[in-house]
Amino acid sequence: MNNKQKLYLEYPLNTKSAQLVWELISSDHGLERWIADRVSEDNGILSFTWGDPWGEHHSLAANIVEREKNSHLKLQWVDEDMPEAYWEIRMGRSDMTDQICLYVTDYAQQDDLDDLTTLWEGNMERLHAATGF
Repeated sequence: MNNKQKLYLEYPLNTKSAQLVWELISSDHGLERWIADRVSEDNGILSFTWGDPWGEHHSLAANIVEREKNSHLKLQWVDEDMPEAYWEIRMGRSDMTDQICLYVTDYAQQDDLDDLTTLWEGNMERLHAATGF
């Protein structure tokens, strides 16, 4: 029985450009800047590769469940065994600061939640390094 837990994270960004943020979360070339070393899209499937594509690497594929312009990208890993599990990157504004934020929803086993949080924190560090956001 699969008992993955939902993880919800919020990351404020240092930008006023919602359009630039949307490009970074909605397109293969945008995601390639901060999620994986290589990202490609084909027929509603995003393929993510970490490492050298011609050498040592790891690849995963995700179905695009929803992509709503200037709102969110919702994906589900092709080999996901829990139908309710997905991962989503949503953009929005903080109610408190009016700052553009990324809201991440993801799923993992209870024992893996800390590792998943660390993974997303690393992704956000790469986003900041690549864009200054």
